[in-house]
Amino acid sequence: MTGRLHHLVIGGLISTALFFGVAWLSYAPSWRSVPEGMALVRLSFTHSGDRSATCRDRTPEELAKLPPNMRATQICDRRRPPIYVELLVDGDLVYAEERAPSGLAGSGPSRLYERVLLPAGTHTLLVRMRDNPASEGFDFQAERRVELAPEQSFVIDFRKEEGFVFQ
Repeated sequence: MTGRLHHLVIGGLISTALFFGVAWLSYAPSWRSVPEGMALVRLSFTHSGDRSATCRDRTPEELAKLPPNMRATQICDRRRPPIYVELLVDGDLVYAEERAPSGLAGSGPSRLYERVLLPAGTHTLLVRMRDNPASEGFDFQAERRVELAPEQSFVIDFRKEEGFVFQ
């Protein structure tokens, strides 16, 4: 019985040590996702490029060769064009990138997730996007003056109906 009691006591001590070790590790190491005095701006959205730029009209000869039920007047490429996105903070360009469409055939939406650390305070954010390669300039843009608190996480989203959404 003494051997069994000895094993139970040692097992209890090891279990207690593990419990307090895990409790200490969950509290003691201080980790911050955003450095002190900084705020995080996240540019995060999914958007499909405008396919209409790659469409062309079929000729009368092409239409005549097709069965009547397949005579669509336009041919559009399956692949979507990439989108081009820029983010300017207080007039300075901090992010500019062209994002390719997703999917094996390139027919899916372009996905974007970018993190930008900024000092807390008031900033002017200008975000703009071109989703049609045939257009000059930008198809969508929005500018907002925001007050960022220390360690705040601020998100810029995009919705086709509303445009850029700041939250």
